[in-house]
Amino acid sequence: MRRQRNQTAVSLMVIAALAMGGCSSGVDSSNKEAAPQATADQSVSKDGFPIVQEPVKLSMFTRIAPVNGPFKDMPVFQDYEKLSNVQVEFTEAPTDGFQEKKNLLFASNELPDVMYRSGITPLEAVRYGSGGQLIPLEDLIRDYAPNFNKLMDEYPEIRAGITTPEGHIYAIPGIVSLSAARTDKKWINQAWLKKLNLKVPETTDELYDVLVAFRDQDPNGNGQKDELPLTARVGLSVATMMSGSFGLDQQFGYNVNLKDDKVEIWMGSERNKEMLMYLNKLYAAKLLDQEVFSHTEAQFLAKQGSGLTGMFFDQTNNNFLPISDQYIGIAPPAGPHGDRMQSQTSPIPRDFGAYAITSVNKYPEISMRWIDYFYSDEGSTLLRFGREGEHYELKDGIPYYKPEYSTSETQPKITPYAGGGAPHLISEHVASYINPPQVQEAQKALDPYMPEIRYAAPMFDEATAQKVNMLRNDIDKYYEEQSTKFIAGALSFDKWDEFQSTLQKMNLEELQQIYQEAYDKMEK
Repeated sequence: MRRQRNQTAVSLMVIAALAMGGCSSGVDSSNKEAAPQATADQSVSKDGFPIVQEPVKLSMFTRIAPVNGPFKDMPVFQDYEKLSNVQVEFTEAPTDGFQEKKNLLFASNELPDVMYRSGITPLEAVRYGSGGQLIPLEDLIRDYAPNFNKLMDEYPEIRAGITTPEGHIYAIPGIVSLSAARTDKKWINQAWLKKLNLKVPETTDELYDVLVAFRDQDPNGNGQKDELPLTARVGLSVATMMSGSFGLDQQFGYNVNLKDDKVEIWMGSERNKEMLMYLNKLYAAKLLDQEVFSHTEAQFLAKQGSGLTGMFFDQTNNNFLPISDQYIGIAPPAGPHGDRMQSQTSPIPRDFGAYAITSVNKYPEISMRWIDYFYSDEGSTLLRFGREGEHYELKDGIPYYKPEYSTSETQPKITPYAGGGAPHLISEHVASYINPPQVQEAQKALDPYMPEIRYAAPMFDEATAQKVNMLRNDIDKYYEEQSTKFIAGALSFDKWDEFQSTLQKMNLEELQQIYQEAYDKMEK
């Protein structure tokens, strides 16, 4: 590759919003360079606490998940107000209908000071930043965010992933430095393997044979054919989980391979056909969950903990803890051409647009200092775990929830992390809940097969982003519909040429060229 490996490991951030919604309010774009400054009597401490000597109030618009309690009752915000001298008033919008409420804020220009856990998409960041409703953050980060700045220096892909083509940063993401928090592990029922005297499968052919044994040989010993050999999250998740065994990567947050500096969208490739044929073979033999295209997330999670499932994919072991000793994490099985890759993994900058400062904010420096605390181990511990002694205990310097706060009912009441998307650092220090020893071992099985570089999706300018969204809306819908039919046997592989031809008519090559040009610019 043109770039030396010891140079910046550039990663471009996710173009997350197909639902881009909203319209520009027509605010003068000249506003974006002149954010209001803190007044003299509200000078901002660049380090230490409090951030300001006299209390300052900030309004924040946020998404609240169904599992969460009110943010004002969470210990992190109660305690941080005392520490920082910054009072936060949250306007909480439920997940259902959140995008519409966010669109309305920008369309009406009735903005809060800060968009917190609001999922500002790359397209929205460019649109509302160039329109003057979101302010550029790069100088504020440099001067008032030492923790976030340090992370950008350590992981240069963060800066690349949040910087617009014009050189501005309008929103900052959550950061996941822990690799185990960016992968779905391949969990297999080791108790069943031992019962049937089987080895861990090393190839896709061996995996097929193991799944047949799970189906036919009564590994749970109850005399009934109630075993479920393989399941996955709804939709094409199972294809993503298996794609690395067929040499198919997931670069740029999409179905993309990179080889010799060439971008290939592989949806119509022969390798993809081989993968879909393999999954069809599993489905036809009832080795793959017959509900994999219809079950809910809750039903999938219940299957993990049922004791009746042979293999599934998930990031952590939270959902099968009572029977966790039955499972181990395994390496990707080698495919028919010897490919053995962990293709599904998220980049270090995650949850794009987790925090943005609007043009009505009178205290942008204070707002940046306020959020920067959560990109330290100390701040992220407070955000995720609450108060030491009350909500968590330290063991060897690592915080662990007390039993009464480790449940899926109680935890979301004390932290905005539950429900996803909160701006903070997920490091090894604060990941005891999602990275216990069993998960660490499962990650070790994947580590040799992880990609050297994980490119996230390009942050295009608005016109290009609109074009990409238009192309992908049609292509992705068609690909998912047809792939589902191929796997389920509702569409014969005799129709593969027609499938390929339709993808070409949908301008797949044009989409591929856009990604190629973005990659070429990045590599200069």
